[in-house]
Amino acid sequence: MKIKKQSSLSSKYWLMILVAVCLLLLGIEQYVDGSGPLRFIGNYTVIPMQKGISYVGRYLSDISDNFDTLQDVRAEKDALQTKVDELTIENTRLRQEQYELERLRELYKLDANYSDYEKIGAHVIANNGSNWFSDFIIDKGSNDGIKVDCNVLAGSGLVGIVTEVAPDYARVRSLIDDASNVSGMVLSTSDTCMVRGDLKLIADGRLRFEKLKNNDNVIEVGEQIVTSHVSDRFVQGLFIGYISEIEVDSNNLTRSGYITPAVDFSKIQEVLVITTTKADMTEEKKD
Repeated sequence: MKIKKQSSLSSKYWLMILVAVCLLLLGIEQYVDGSGPLRFIGNYTVIPMQKGISYVGRYLSDISDNFDTLQDVRAEKDALQTKVDELTIENTRLRQEQYELERLRELYKLDANYSDYEKIGAHVIANNGSNWFSDFIIDKGSNDGIKVDCNVLAGSGLVGIVTEVAPDYARVRSLIDDASNVSGMVLSTSDTCMVRGDLKLIADGRLRFEKLKNNDNVIEVGEQIVTSHVSDRFVQGLFIGYISEIEVDSNNLTRSGYITPAVDFSKIQEVLVITTTKADMTEEKKD
């Protein structure tokens, strides 16, 4: 323990001696012409220390400058990212408005095509959870004049029919639902047929029609199918779709085939509801 203490005191003394010598040399240097052994000693002691201190000072200064620059860059990056986020949101909003405008233009054309019927617009607010709008709910109900059996339009033609009504909403069953049956008519010949819903077929973009008379009327692919005058729930002349395939049945009395629907049943957001039902029109004619 004693030897360790003496070694420690000896080191302190050596440090004090070294500092005293440096101060002495600096003091003597002030009174000589800067030449001789003092200058030689200073070149190897004091000057390297000064250079080291200067280097450390510059290094610390550079670190400080780099830190400030990094902070500025980060702040600028954050500001630019905020601007990009704002522009992205704005762009998304504008695109949504553009798509909505296009859909509303389609409804406007549809409204003009069926100007004889009173209609009200509505938004789809829910469906049955599948990829196809075979059964869905709209945000208008009896308070808006909608009732059961009101016909529903979208896109370029008929979507379906109202099956349930509440004060502020209504349920619609579309043409593609398995329970759907619509009396159709070939527009060019007035021959009637039955259009049946089939969720398996709609995956291929088709509807099934059958019971079309096999008479002398020539009916080809591309013919338009609309709702017929003999339908008890659908008003006459609503566009259903185009014939894509047709063939004579085995009984040689009827023809059947497939229709490409006028509506994309995977993308229905807005609809037009004809507020007058076929029953209402029938009563009006009787009166």
